Amino acid sequence: MDTAAVERSAWPLRVMHAHDDDVAEIVALNNMFAPDGLTLHRSEAFVVSHLQDYQVVRGADGKLLGQVALDEYSPSLVEIVSLAVAPDAQGHGLGQRLITAAEKLARERGYPEVFAISLAEPLFLRMGFDESTILRYPEKIARYRAISRSELSIGRKFCFAKALTPFPTAD
Repeated sequence: MDTAAVERSAWPLRVMHAHDDDVAEIVALNNMFAPDGLTLHRSEAFVVSHLQDYQVVRGADGKLLGQVALDEYSPSLVEIVSLAVAPDAQGHGLGQRLITAAEKLARERGYPEVFAISLAEPLFLRMGFDESTILRYPEKIARYRAISRSELSIGRKFCFAKALTPFPTAD
């Protein structure tokens, strides 16, 4: 999809829950950015086991343009992971829409806070996140150690956190 086509179709695009037939495209899009350290490598097994946590956006032609997922550490702690937008669809607000969808899902599930580790500092700050420190999340440090010690030594990544206000309940 060319950039002009994304611009023409950007507003009708919907972020939706991922489905079984999205798995291969989710893995491919996510892992496109892994060699540069922008995402962690994801296996098909990981995506399948977290499919209910993935949100995707597709172009009018059905092509996967972007994705995001939630990764739960505990009933009170969740991380935004696997945020990826196809190179030819970047710069059109899809990252913001995906983060908003992830926040909404986290609120629906009752998480009081969401955090993210990312190089996209301006994006997360623009979305109302506060810069934080990974030291607040020992669970994340433990997962990094299990995956790759090099993830802990990458000094370029930033940690962001956002308190989530619950949706009002109908009394």
